[in-house]
Amino acid sequence: MLKEIKELIKNRLFNRTKRLREQAFEIHDHVVKIEADTYFIAKAMITDIPEILNVERSVYEGQTPWDRVAFSTELRRKFDRLYLVIRYHDRMLGFIGASFDDRTATAHITNIAVVPDKQNHGIGAYLLKTMIGKAEYIGYKKITLEVRKSNVRAQALYLKMGFEKNGVKAHYYFGDHEDAIDMTLTLGQKD
Repeated sequence: MLKEIKELIKNRLFNRTKRLREQAFEIHDHVVKIEADTYFIAKAMITDIPEILNVERSVYEGQTPWDRVAFSTELRRKFDRLYLVIRYHDRMLGFIGASFDDRTATAHITNIAVVPDKQNHGIGAYLLKTMIGKAEYIGYKKITLEVRKSNVRAQALYLKMGFEKNGVKAHYYFGDHEDAIDMTLTLGQKD
């Protein structure tokens, strides 16, 4: 009997988290104001992959750290992944992706990029705040990410938003084997 009660409580908790995640993942394409400009934010779709790769090329000096297959795999995982894109008129300016793990109550920023000519305009911060809000809505405890050791501008943004450095992953990045800084944001608990 005790085992059945424990299983019932576990299932109700899991189902509640699942429902909250499903609600958080609902993105109604909409217009947002960031600083003085108006942008369009939407859930990323498979058809967005060529533009996502173009954003990567612009940020990573012609390279695409993730390829079409990697993004396609991520976008098909609708249960535990969320990717958003942001546009100005018809031009994609950036994107963010995150994985959500109910077992650990942790969201992990898998990828974030904003085209160089639109960096420092609040777009990256907006995308990050949006994912943080979704993780908080679900009731998650923390958000993690890795950032290149050389990317001091991104590190400054993450620190400003409350992330803390936890350590270094040596030779983390494919290709150049640059080290990554592990960062974590602890979220407030929902009642």
